[in-house]
Amino acid sequence: MLLALKPLQELLYRLITAPGGVSEGLAEERARSRGDLDALIRGDARLSAVDHLDIYANMYFYRLLDILKEDYPATLAVVGPDNFHNLATGYLLVNRPHHPSLLYAGAHLPDFLQTHPLRAAFAFLPDLARLERAETDVFVAPDAAALDETAMRAVAPERWAAFPLRTHPAVQTLDLKWQVGGVVRAVQDGAQWHAPGHAAVTVLVWRMHGRTYLRDLDAFERAALRAARDGAPFANICEDAAQALPSIDAPARIASMLARWLADGLIVAA
Repeated sequence: MLLALKPLQELLYRLITAPGGVSEGLAEERARSRGDLDALIRGDARLSAVDHLDIYANMYFYRLLDILKEDYPATLAVVGPDNFHNLATGYLLVNRPHHPSLLYAGAHLPDFLQTHPLRAAFAFLPDLARLERAETDVFVAPDAAALDETAMRAVAPERWAAFPLRTHPAVQTLDLKWQVGGVVRAVQDGAQWHAPGHAAVTVLVWRMHGRTYLRDLDAFERAALRAARDGAPFANICEDAAQALPSIDAPARIASMLARWLADGLIVAA
C-alpha cells in the first residue's frame, strides 16, 4: 500500500490525535480501508507499530499541554496541575489544532471554560482565561509607529479637532465581570494570588518594548479608547469621554490621559 505524502500525513495525524488512542484509531482506519495498513505502519523487535505511534501521540499531547501552560499560567496556578491536565485533555478533544502555528492551539479555551465543571469552584475562570488570551494576542500583534509627544506637538493647533487617532494594533480593551487583573499580576510576580472581586471592570492590555502590560480603566478612558479604536477625530474622542463621566473636569483629564497614551505608545495616526 503506497500513499502520497499528503494522504500519509493526514493518516498519521488522525492516528496520533485519535480520541481513544492509537489502537482505537488504527482499528477505525482498518475498518474503512481496503489497503494493507500494516504495510505502512510497521513495528520492530523492540516496539510494535502501535507502540511507535503512541510515542508520537504522547509527544504531541504533551507539547500542546506545555503550550497551554505557557499561554495560561494564571489559569494553571488557580486550578492546579492535575485539574489543568484534565482541562487540557477535554479541551483538545473538541478543539483540535488546525493551524500550522501552535500560537492558536489555545485560542478557544476561554469559550470552552464557559460550560466547564471547574466553573463551579472558580466562577471567574472564563474571564481570567480571556485576559490571558488577550495578553498572548497583544504580544504577537503587528507593530506600528506609535505617536509620541514630539509628533503631537508638530500638529498645528487648528488641526487638533479633526486630527484622526487610532489605537495601536497591540492594544485591546476587555469588558469583564470579574476583577481578574490582580490574579494575573500576582502569578506573573510569583506572589500568592487571591480570589478576585465579582464586579464589572474594563481592562486595557497593551505591548510596549517587547512586554505586555495591563491596567483597569474608568468609564471616561474606556469611552475615549473605544472611540480611538475606530479611528475617530480627536474632537469626537473628547466628546465621547466627557459624556461618559460628565461630572469631572474633562479638559484637564483629557490632557493627562493623552499624555499617558503617548507615553505608553497606545496611539497611532489614523
